[in-house]
Amino acid sequence: MAVDYILYGSEHSLFTGKARAYLRYKHLNWEERLATREVYLNTIVPNIGAPIIPVLETAAGEYVQDTTDIIDFLEARHPQGTVYPEQPVQRLVALLLELYGDEWLVIPAMHYRWSVLDQQHDFIMSEFGKLSDPTASYEEQIALGAKTSRAFSGMVPALGITAETIPGIEAAYLALLDQLDSHFSRFDFLLGSRPSIGDYGLIGPLYAHLGRDPVPKALMEARAPHVAAWVARMNNPQPLAGEYLADDVIPETLLPVLATVCRDQFPDVLDAIEQNSQWLDANPGGSIPRFLGMHRFTFGAATGERIVSSYAQWLFQRAWRHYQSLAGADRAAADALLENVGGLAAMNVELRHWVQRRPGQLELVQGQMPRQGA
Repeated sequence: MAVDYILYGSEHSLFTGKARAYLRYKHLNWEERLATREVYLNTIVPNIGAPIIPVLETAAGEYVQDTTDIIDFLEARHPQGTVYPEQPVQRLVALLLELYGDEWLVIPAMHYRWSVLDQQHDFIMSEFGKLSDPTASYEEQIALGAKTSRAFSGMVPALGITAETIPGIEAAYLALLDQLDSHFSRFDFLLGSRPSIGDYGLIGPLYAHLGRDPVPKALMEARAPHVAAWVARMNNPQPLAGEYLADDVIPETLLPVLATVCRDQFPDVLDAIEQNSQWLDANPGGSIPRFLGMHRFTFGAATGERIVSSYAQWLFQRAWRHYQSLAGADRAAADALLENVGGLAAMNVELRHWVQRRPGQLELVQGQMPRQGA
């Protein structure tokens, strides 16, 4: 039987893990195909414009890139079992945790893949080698992976992962594992018995890198078994099942995680927004580079320099726009939560420029801020 959707990706790809888990939960008619060199050359680059995964292809020949766009595209077509909570504060939390997973947990994910490479070298290299030649022997794939993975390993210093910051990054990640383990000892997912867009933000790094690569996988299983069990549930879900907690409740076990988002990630995102604004002021109508130089960042007790990710604004806008749409008791409840976790000022920042994705390119461009309710 022909499928409705094809997902091009790989098992060791962070963002493929996010899209794959979603597709499994929605129980759609789909299949996954390995993004081999031939697939990149013949399918992905001609239709997307860049060698990037995952990519969704529809039976009608449409192509969608970026996991958030993939999920929103499919949500519009298949609304049953939506992963966006209808209750306003829960939706805000889910959007913030998608931002956290997509844009911030890449730091420990990349650290535990590349900084301990000597302990998991053959596994990592063979995974990359499969993309070049799935039919090659294991030894040949290791050799191929050593060549093709250099662009990824070379990003480690740019992400702020250095000898000086690694101890702080590891300590903060262990603290996060402890917090999430406490939460998942009581709840199946972030906001109840149904996965949300926040769960899908977290599963990318917490599966493909931190829950699958040998060293961090062993660490997760030993230190945070309830997180490991959540990873398994995300990858083998009960399709379209579950509910979000009643009465717009936010579990107290999530408050430490949200406080970390506000303390560590929000300053990074707000500076990226300012950098985007300055660039657009100087280059009206241009395409914003994905990386706008370097800036200071904090990850737990670690402080260093990392790339300015222009893309962070695009995800932040989703939570910001939802928050700004709230009124009355809903706004008061959101304000009380944000005040508690240290995020109220950030969610009330003025956005001088709205950014958006343009089909066929990875860089962001200036867009028109949507009207409330639109």
